[in-house]
Amino acid sequence: MKVAGVQMDITIGEPARNLAAMTSHLRETAAHGAQLTVFPECAVPGYCFSSLQEAVPFAQPIPGPATATMQAVCAELDCYTVFGMLELDGPKIYNAAVLVGPAGVIGSYRKVHLPWLGVDMFTSFGDRPFAVHAAGDLRVGMNICYDAAFPEAARSLAILGADLIVLPTNWPPGAECTAASVINARSIENAVYYLAVNRVGIERGFEFIGRSKISDPSGVTLAQTQGTGEEIIYAEVDPQKARRKHILRVPGKHEIDRLADRRPEMYGLLVEPHSLRRPGRQA
Repeated sequence: MKVAGVQMDITIGEPARNLAAMTSHLRETAAHGAQLTVFPECAVPGYCFSSLQEAVPFAQPIPGPATATMQAVCAELDCYTVFGMLELDGPKIYNAAVLVGPAGVIGSYRKVHLPWLGVDMFTSFGDRPFAVHAAGDLRVGMNICYDAAFPEAARSLAILGADLIVLPTNWPPGAECTAASVINARSIENAVYYLAVNRVGIERGFEFIGRSKISDPSGVTLAQTQGTGEEIIYAEVDPQKARRKHILRVPGKHEIDRLADRRPEMYGLLVEPHSLRRPGRQA
């Protein structure tokens, strides 16, 4: 399957304008043969809201108007897309990513790890288990931005059978090393494809750094953006390569399997509850 990542600018508080740009880009990527196109975190509403009250009017249910707009184009072009939005669920809003195909919403994800930045200062913590969804023959897992800093998130999706992990993100200055190294590390340590799609532009004083990238199950970079402007990257994804976890380098002498060689019985400390709290953050 050919996949695409759309590194684009976003206008805060103008979902109609952002969706129009996204549908235009989706037509372009589909014309270039991409069957799955990924957009940045909070691509629909923007990110740097200054309060919950300001952000709530731009949150939508899933399914909802934004997913219906993208579904219509996916149905027309017979393709799939993942994009970031704010999800409205009762009194709460979540930083969410949604996978949409020709028939509608296939699955969604609520950001589990929240930094003290932008709208994440006001959104609720993701409250659903990690999950993998089918986009045609491709098994897709979703994380969002800061989740990439926690290897447990990608490992959970790998255990669930993901071929490709997508990371809609809003990397600001300070995330350069994440873009340079972490994406490839998540690929190789889980033997999966990993596609991180950042935004660009300046929003309320934050200049986003771009540096979108896709790497393969051996950690090799397949494509990456070259600057901080709008750009689209493409790569071919072979699900069977991601499913071959048993890697035979020298028969009988050098074999690895990054899932089978795990020692979960030694990892109890990782799932012990902790009492650390960031000032100002609700539990």
